[in-house]
Amino acid sequence: MTLDIDIDADPEWDSSTSWESLVRTAAEAAIAESAFPQLAQSERGVELSVRLTGDDEVQALNSKWRGKEKPTNVLSFPQLEREEFASLAERGPELLLGDLVLARGVCASEAEEKRIPIEDHAAHLIVHGTLHLLGYDHADDSAAEEMESREVRALARLGIADPYGDRD
Repeated sequence: MTLDIDIDADPEWDSSTSWESLVRTAAEAAIAESAFPQLAQSERGVELSVRLTGDDEVQALNSKWRGKEKPTNVLSFPQLEREEFASLAERGPELLLGDLVLARGVCASEAEEKRIPIEDHAAHLIVHGTLHLLGYDHADDSAAEEMESREVRALARLGIADPYGDRD
């Protein structure tokens, strides 16, 4: 798979971290653990757009698109419906998965609360967001359980511990 990453990072995101590499490996792990791993073997290019920004921008987007007046950790804007992935031809024009937007302040405070590196938490959010772009959600308990198990497997590929490990 040729995964084309279009990444735009605000200065508040630490420039000593290779965000493009982190985004690539996290997105590839999410695709591999999705119901559409064939995207990884396809000759078709796949594009993912990621915006690493501040809480204010994410709050504005969250307000506009979800009617929620607060920042959130990650927003996902898919370009295709889940049903469309199963019928995609192996060859064709580049496939735009969609856009992910991460909020630096929310991401950093959640990582601090969990006592994990911000890079690990950002990787989790990229995996989570990529799965949303592939049609997964957590609207009910069954869907949430499926999505979380795919996240855990994807993160294990990256050497990141199960973020839901405290569940009974």
